[in-house]
Amino acid sequence: MKKQIAILGSTGSIGTQALQVIEEHPDRYEAYVLTANNRVDELIAQARKFRPEAVVIANETKYAQLKEALADLPIKVYAGEEALCQIVAEKPIDIVLTAMVGYAGLRPTMNAIRAHKAIALANKETLVVAGELINELAGENGTPILPVDSEHSAVFQCLTGEIGNPIEKVILTASGGPFRTCSMEELQHVTKAQALKHPNWDMGAKITIDSASMMNKGFEVIEAKWLFGVRPEQIEVVIHPQSIIHSMVQFEDGAVKAQLGMPDMRLPIQYAFSYPDRLKASFPRLDFAQCTSLTFEQPDIRRFRNLALAYEALHQAGNMPCIVNAANEVVVAAFLRDEISFLGMSDVIEQTMQKVSYIKKPTYEDYVATDLEARAIAKQLIQTP
Repeated sequence: MKKQIAILGSTGSIGTQALQVIEEHPDRYEAYVLTANNRVDELIAQARKFRPEAVVIANETKYAQLKEALADLPIKVYAGEEALCQIVAEKPIDIVLTAMVGYAGLRPTMNAIRAHKAIALANKETLVVAGELINELAGENGTPILPVDSEHSAVFQCLTGEIGNPIEKVILTASGGPFRTCSMEELQHVTKAQALKHPNWDMGAKITIDSASMMNKGFEVIEAKWLFGVRPEQIEVVIHPQSIIHSMVQFEDGAVKAQLGMPDMRLPIQYAFSYPDRLKASFPRLDFAQCTSLTFEQPDIRRFRNLALAYEALHQAGNMPCIVNAANEVVVAAFLRDEISFLGMSDVIEQTMQKVSYIKKPTYEDYVATDLEARAIAKQLIQTP
């Protein structure tokens, strides 16, 4: 039986690479549901090629265009956030790949967990915003959460076969992004075009900016706590510019295990789909004749304050990571519209953390209210600096 896969965010970077994995293993996987937010033309092309059971466009104004374009095919067409949340519970679905960007991935992921679907988690904001809630829900429903982020997949792979062996430390590697060697003076004048050029990875705009500001790594630190049950002080970040070691685990005997590979997201996507099996793949191999130098540095949290802010949010816990995520989504969108400076993003996030109501033990409704409040405050701070 082929595994039936729902891809939330099929037109994005992770979604398109997931479809490449499905294409490479047509005997094992089928795309059952494809969804997009706005990219209706790409979704139409994907639907015509992969013939899923259903497609969903979150932007309801694009529904008529999608419906008409697929009228000659037996594909169910839906639109809107509610349809997105409901489709993940369809009985034939085995795995839900959450590749949507941002807070929008939270509700569909929760619904998929309630429907006992395996979660291939690429939407890190889900655990950043509501990690405790998601872990409780997954535990109650016996739902596996399989990490797709290259760093968390690396840790996951390092832990395979280590049941009962306590983790001393999780070491997340970071490329350092395009501004690793820039001075504070240079960072003050960073442009959108410069920030969108990542040295090693090909990603969407939002995650590329997060990587440049190191907020992406901060989110990964928060995510690691919930995925691997470690304390904040057990999570270390190391700058590794070559992006060959994707992350490491140190055990209590001092041994360190690392997962190495080319910077290619198809490998962690495929591993999440096939776990615990490893499948043959055509992805590029690591060539040690070419890869002769692996270097490591400590992150500079003075220049990249977002990493420090994420650690602070993790220590405070409660709804503070939700506040940071909401503020970050607002400032990144503003930066991409040239409405705020690169360093100004951290200022607004920090001020939003101070202004939004803190809740120690939030419910789902509290997270929704926190997200709205933090976005409103962040937008106000950008308009009246």
